[in-house]
Amino acid sequence: MSAFAQEIRIQLPHIDLAARIYGPEDGKPVLALHGWLDNSMTFDLLAPKLQGLRIVAIDMAGHGHSGHRAPGAGYQLWDYALDALMATQQLGWEKFSLLGHSLGGIISVLIAGAVPERVERVALIDGLVPETGEADKSPRKLGEALLAHIDLAAKKKNIYTSVEQAVHARMRGFMPVSQLASELLAQRGLSPVAGGYCWNSDSRLTLPSPLRLTRAHALAFVHAVQCPMSLVLAEQGILVQEPEFIKFLSTLKLDVQRLPGGHHLHLDDESGAQAVAQCVQEFFSRG
Repeated sequence: MSAFAQEIRIQLPHIDLAARIYGPEDGKPVLALHGWLDNSMTFDLLAPKLQGLRIVAIDMAGHGHSGHRAPGAGYQLWDYALDALMATQQLGWEKFSLLGHSLGGIISVLIAGAVPERVERVALIDGLVPETGEADKSPRKLGEALLAHIDLAAKKKNIYTSVEQAVHARMRGFMPVSQLASELLAQRGLSPVAGGYCWNSDSRLTLPSPLRLTRAHALAFVHAVQCPMSLVLAEQGILVQEPEFIKFLSTLKLDVQRLPGGHHLHLDDESGAQAVAQCVQEFFSRG
């Protein structure tokens, strides 16, 4: 069952974002950012366990109940960062903290590095920096992205005859999740269509990135963060499978907590959510 949360909409000049609010009005302001192809329900087990925080979990553009970008626009990291920063202004937050999972964690680091004077704390769940690419690979990557964008018009979304079928498909996706996690994400991610149901995320979200940050870029953003930053690393997640990432992580001054579980350890079950909550609560409770 979904936790109680207040539903709001945040109207930006260029897009309308949906969000869920957890916690007391006088709690510390925290903007929560979900992962790729997920939505704000990813925090539905975790957020109610965190005390003293006013958590606003947005559906990022193209996800959940939020709007899709205009034709011709894209979903680059800096676009999400702008949306998030403008959302905090609409909320009246001069300073705030960030709670990000996966893609949301990456965007959190970009924001905290770009406008460090606005960010008080950054709590990350299995996400830190994007997959990087060096300059010599850029022409080929751009070509792949341009052609994929052109080909997208001919592709159709999968239609599932039932919610259950869609839930089971999501469980077996690129980043597998538990049935509980998939059911929670489906509450906000599925839409009825002719013939059944489909995931309502924008199809452009599946396009390859036209340009990647270099390793030097990624490192510069991490080093530019001036506030305390904590990372919960899933022992069966996607990050620990990359030797280069672990090597990169060892060079950083970062509070890292390793916990058992997969990439969605905060959503897959109650025990995982509780373990992550303990780490996040302790981080936010520091002086």
